[in-house]
Amino acid sequence: MTRSFRRVVTGHNAEGKSIILKDGPSPQTLEPLPQLFLHEMWETTAPADNTGEVDTAIRENSIEPHDPAGAIFRIVDFPPDEVWKDADVGAAFSEMGSGDAHDDDAETAGMHETRTTDFAIVMSGEIWAVMEDGETKLNAGDVLIQRGTNHAWSNRSEQPAAVAFVLIGAKPRNQGNRHART
Repeated sequence: MTRSFRRVVTGHNAEGKSIILKDGPSPQTLEPLPQLFLHEMWETTAPADNTGEVDTAIRENSIEPHDPAGAIFRIVDFPPDEVWKDADVGAAFSEMGSGDAHDDDAETAGMHETRTTDFAIVMSGEIWAVMEDGETKLNAGDVLIQRGTNHAWSNRSEQPAAVAFVLIGAKPRNQGNRHART
């Protein structure tokens, strides 16, 4: 069973006064692996557009922003690794609309690379950030700045971990970037 995260979105009324436009749970949640939930909160283009009432969290699945210069805000609930250890991770990335980000050749399940700078804020639980060479354990309150690296997430505890992510489109780091967009 997934948790719900309250999302409050502001806007403007017909007279131009500020209002609470939306107040409730994320309008779109995806479960690409057992008990792994992506709660889509908002997506922006560049520059962000604060007009209108379109709910940009209702979108075609992709772990990266659709606008290469845009941003996404989502919360991910990570179950313990034991829950999904036998799942098809490559298929899960395809379901998330980002099959090309998954590193099929990696020794670590879930290894992937995006053309983004990510701010990851651990809200609850603990999670390991796994790199190609090295790893570190993050606890509630810790922040990771993920700069377009090939990485994976590992929840080695017995409890779910909730991590808030802001992904911002970034320039490719070099021509060797294995998942650079054309």
